[in-house]
Amino acid sequence: MRQEFTSRSAVRSQPSLLEGLIERIAPVPWSASVGATPRTRPARPLYTQEERARRDRSPWTIVQGVLAPLQFLVFLVSLTLVLRYMTQGVGHDAASLSVVVKTGVLYAIMITGAIWEKEVFGKWLFAPAFFWEDVFSMLVIALHTAYVAAALMHWGTPHEQMTIALAAYATYVVNAAQFLMKLRAARLEADAERMGSDLRAGAV
Repeated sequence: MRQEFTSRSAVRSQPSLLEGLIERIAPVPWSASVGATPRTRPARPLYTQEERARRDRSPWTIVQGVLAPLQFLVFLVSLTLVLRYMTQGVGHDAASLSVVVKTGVLYAIMITGAIWEKEVFGKWLFAPAFFWEDVFSMLVIALHTAYVAAALMHWGTPHEQMTIALAAYATYVVNAAQFLMKLRAARLEADAERMGSDLRAGAV
């Protein structure tokens, strides 16, 4: 019985591909057992059992898992082009186009993310589990949109427009970190619940 319980626990503890990627990008300095203590665990779980089931069934979960790393890759390319223009004064058109593409991907992930929140939490935006992430996302969208508007309407100099783009990218990095931390918290929470379930099953 103990060997069966141990092997079952080991199988359940294997992270998914997306969770493994999150672990590599944003590892946490504490263990799952520490993360499950009342001191670090939120009063309300990120997902109820019903919400977690809806999350796992939703096709928009996969869409978000694809768009998030795609947006980060676009961001890295665009940031390189923007910094090249800001420091060397060359490649303005390429840098500008890259910011527009980054903005398009951002809108795609925000729209599909709102659909995902509706399916999982019953709210298009500002669900309690992701309230502050959504609030900060509004600033990210506003700055990206401000750049596109400035570029299309020829407001300010190209250098000033690129400064807006850099500000937008700074907020994007903060927002991405927010979501990574929240995903890690969800992973720790799920691990703690599985551990408790396995312990109860092993006791029986």
